[in-house]
Amino acid sequence: MNWDRIEGNWKQVTGKVKEQWGKLTDDDIKVIDGKQEQLVGRIQERYGVAKDEAEKQVKDWFGRM
Repeated sequence: MNWDRIEGNWKQVTGKVKEQWGKLTDDDIKVIDGKQEQLVGRIQERYGVAKDEAEKQVKDWFGRM
């Protein structure tokens, strides 16, 4: 699977995103709108982690999709 499929199916994927990162709000989900960089940025903000850690989390999560 590539990230374009995540973007295209964002509404279906949001439940899995919320399961993984429960601190993300509905507003966060709307702003992210399937964009990988937006997801990384919101994880950084909500969880107080460095960019490389947020990127690693997204990569690991994406690998399980």
